[in-house]
Amino acid sequence: MVSTDNLRTKNTIPFNILQSYTQKIVSADEAVKAIKSGDKILAHSNCALPKVLIDALMKRKDELYDVRIFHALTVGELPYVKPEMEGHFRHIAFFVGANAREAVRDGRADFMPIFLYEAPLLFSRGIINLDAAFIHVSPPDEHGFCSFGVEVGLIKTGAEKAKLVIAQVNKNMPRTLGDSFIHISKINYIVEVDEEISELPQGEKESSPEIIEINKKIAHNISELIEDGSTLQMGIGAIPNYVLKHLYDRRALGIHSEMFSDGAVELVENGIITNEMKTLHPGKIVAGFVLGSKKLYKFIDNNPMIEFHRTEYVNDPYVIAKNYKMVAINSAIEVDITGQVCSDSMGPKIYSGFGGQLDFIRGASRSEGGKPIIALPSTTRDFKISRIAPFLKSGAGVITTRGDVHYVVTEYGSVQLFGKTIRERVKALINIAHPKFRDELIQYAKENKVM
Repeated sequence: MVSTDNLRTKNTIPFNILQSYTQKIVSADEAVKAIKSGDKILAHSNCALPKVLIDALMKRKDELYDVRIFHALTVGELPYVKPEMEGHFRHIAFFVGANAREAVRDGRADFMPIFLYEAPLLFSRGIINLDAAFIHVSPPDEHGFCSFGVEVGLIKTGAEKAKLVIAQVNKNMPRTLGDSFIHISKINYIVEVDEEISELPQGEKESSPEIIEINKKIAHNISELIEDGSTLQMGIGAIPNYVLKHLYDRRALGIHSEMFSDGAVELVENGIITNEMKTLHPGKIVAGFVLGSKKLYKFIDNNPMIEFHRTEYVNDPYVIAKNYKMVAINSAIEVDITGQVCSDSMGPKIYSGFGGQLDFIRGASRSEGGKPIIALPSTTRDFKISRIAPFLKSGAGVITTRGDVHYVVTEYGSVQLFGKTIRERVKALINIAHPKFRDELIQYAKENKVM
């Protein structure tokens, strides 16, 4: 037996595993020499973007052409979407983050509209044949398994199907449990790094006191729909995080979510989230990835309460529906007065993506006692435009159809649209619009004979 300081756990590992590991260690520059023009690369998403590998690849700009890099939301700079990289590298986004938005709008990067649970199927079904996967993992345990850490959902299947796997191994990456591992025998090159994991806490960012207060009111209205024993899915943003702060008088809550953040930690520590009444994976938090801070990373590290799984499992509406009292909380850019939801664009300009919204809206709607919720402020941030609109902007995409929508929540209350006629929906949604826009919404509805 041989010990190695590279193991965070300080365990001893068998000599043959250590030997296999050390034989694959190379520099980042050496590892990315395997990439050729025309290759398709899947990069680890969210807070796990392998920046050392990406930076090394960028050094080869002048000798590489038409290299396509796939991933969802990521944190930090994306050097391959810069104007000078056009023709050399092209990013294909399953979800557009702030760091890729300008490039997508300018035509230097592409957005692929896709349900999140179907994205890994592109790899497993050979629709996209990956030449390489750039992954960011924990050091191996005594059995030779590295953990995908803070993001398992999209990367797990892609890494299994890629022809070449290059791993950025980082002792700071949490060792997460569940379907979260890759064996070193499946890795072609190992690049050791020692850097902090990117953080993205979910909360207000430079918001005015008025916006913060509105989001808190929305969260309060959502919380009133959550019963004891519910299983929660929370989308990205400040509102889901505020919802958690209203749940300290509930009991036996659970989590089955594409992601969760720091807000869940205190509810676990206070015995509110116990997962004991879950009908699927009882006793376990189930997720595909996390977005948060070092506090969250410490919480998930080697924690047997938490299981990370592939996105095609976590986000499968059929799987989601197996959870009793499944509550799905997702946001929107605008909702028209019939209930159509736009969440990915501002008019024709792509802003984000499908994410897991419809996966969980449909899953929660089929859950016994489930509540699919769309939440949004009643106006834009400057209070000049109603986000409960007579019709969606020209070119806007419909993510969640009017047939899928059940609950809609603003700071002015919540309404249940399931089983309602168009006329009934219009009246209900106008009642939770901002008061200063209600008259013009009523006028539009009457002129179009829907009220």
